[in-house]
Order: sequence, then structure tokens, then C-alpha cells
Amino acid sequence: TLTVTSANHWMTAWLGLELNMISILPVIAKQKHPRSTEAATKYFLTQATASALMLFASTINAWQTGSWNIMQLNNKLSCILMIAALAMKMGAAPTHFWLPEVMQGTTLATTLLITTWQKIAPITLLYMISNHTEPTITLSIGLLSILVGGWGGFNQTQLRKMMAYSSIAHLGWTMTVISIMPNIALTNIIIYMIMSAPFFMLLMTTASKTLQTMTMTWTHTPTTTIILMLLLLSMAGLPPLTGFTPKLLILDNLVAHKLTLTATTMALLSLLSLTFYLRTTYLLTSTAPPTTTQSTTTWRLKPHQNQVTALLTPIALFNITILPALLT
Repeated sequence: TLTVTSANHWMTAWLGLELNMISILPVIAKQKHPRSTEAATKYFLTQATASALMLFASTINAWQTGSWNIMQLNNKLSCILMIAALAMKMGAAPTHFWLPEVMQGTTLATTLLITTWQKIAPITLLYMISNHTEPTITLSIGLLSILVGGWGGFNQTQLRKMMAYSSIAHLGWTMTVISIMPNIALTNIIIYMIMSAPFFMLLMTTASKTLQTMTMTWTHTPTTTIILMLLLLSMAGLPPLTGFTPKLLILDNLVAHKLTLTATTMALLSLLSLTFYLRTTYLLTSTAPPTTTQSTTTWRLKPHQNQVTALLTPIALFNITILPALLT
């Protein structure tokens, strides 16, 4: 990832992405289970296809313009192919099909890696070529991702799949604004990573994999339940919480660029995501689970694991640091 983020030459960036992909394959396939092997295979095939497409795009650009510099992606065809390749690398719609399947086949820790760290390299490259990108293409990918992310998460009972669709929807918000205001797109994806990291860490602590097991957290640790609820609402983008800030900034900039219809469509499509976030929140906090004092508990809280969660949770929930910028 660091090789990609510090690269100037397309071949260096490609090499970094290949190393990144090869390194995470054994992590995905760590469990000795056919499902994790299948997830690793799916991940490898999609990432290899995207890498090949990326190499093809950069070669065409070098052939036409004589430059391998990342910032000088001047060929129009190269730019379109590069956006497609990076969208496939991240899991943005319409090339999102691998993401829920891969996330469902791995552990929660690996899922956290895929939704956060693995997005850094492609987002950095997108940020670097953002001044050459075609706004209509990025807007289309973004809108489709928000739609797919909201619709796909509707019927999910598996938390990992639900979070995969949530990731697709957040990527959609990033993609819509990357060619207009790349800095805001970067802010959006960083805030998403800060919100999803403590969420996954709490799921790992409570060993929750489905909505059904999630309802049991209240009987064991009410504090965890409340934090999970707030994190979900923050991801949904409800006002006092951090998740609302990037959404407001994105919609504000789209309206400023005379894209009011797009902004309205995005706001309405985000209601789809809000539905499954609120459903999970309701299951967590408003339903009374059966008393499980007699049964054996499936997990125990390990205090030393919660330091990172404790650090990230306040940032994911409280908007105080960004408020002055909003008010000016």
C-alpha cells in the first residue's frame, strides 16, 4: 500500500497493488474451510483482472503521450479504463459482485482489512488522476453504487454481507465527488474507515456474525450495544454524528456545481441504506432478548483488545473537531 501511495510511475503503482493482493490472499484463506478458499479465489481473480486492465490503460497512455507519470493520464480511453479498473479494485458498482462474497467467506478481522486498508491504494490513485477523470462516469458509478449498496443490504441477515453493501454505498458517495472536489472524497473515505473499524472490532469482541446473535449483546454488555447503535447511526449519516459531515459537504458541493438533481437522487437513495441501519439498530436496542443466564456464553470481553476501539469510537461519533469548518 505504501509503495502505491508514494509512486509516481504507473509500473511502480501496479507492482505495489500486485504485492498487496498476493500478501492478503493467505490472510483470506487462513481458515481451513472451502468457503474461505473460494473467497480467496474470487478475490484473486477480480483483483488480477483489475490489475491487467490498469496495466493496459497505463500502457495505452504511455504509447499515446510518452509519459508513465501517474499525474499525466491525458489519454481519454486510458482514463476511462483506469477508472473501471480502480472501481473493480475497490468494489464499486457495477463491478461490486466479488465484495459481499469475499467478505462473507472470511473472518471479521480480514473483513475489516478488506473494507478499510485495502481501499487506501486504489483511492490514492483515483485521487491522483482526479483532474483527468470524466465527471459523468464517476457520477454514474457513484449513483449506481449508492443504489446497489442500499438495495443489496436490505434483506441481509449476515452482518459481514450487510457491511459489504454498506461499504459499496459509502464508496458511491466518494465516487460522485472525486472528480469535482477530490479532498472531500478523501475526507469521506477516511471518516468511513474511522467508523467501520470500531464497529468491526466490537463485532469481533462479541463474536457476532448474524443479526440474531447481535440481539444477545444487551444481556452481556449494555455499553457495547449502545456504542454499536451509535456507530450504525453514524454510518447512516444522522446529524449530530460524524457520518453526517461528509454527506453534507458532498451534497453542498454538488448543489454548488449545479448538480441539484444528482444531489437529490443521492439523498433519496441513501434512505435505502438508512432502512437496514435502522433495522439493525432496532434489533440491537429495542427488542428484548431471551435471558441467557443459564446458557453458556459464546464470548468473554478481553479488556486489552478494546484500546483501539476506545480510541476510534469518539472520533467516529462526535463531530466536534469538524464543527468550526461547517459553521464558517
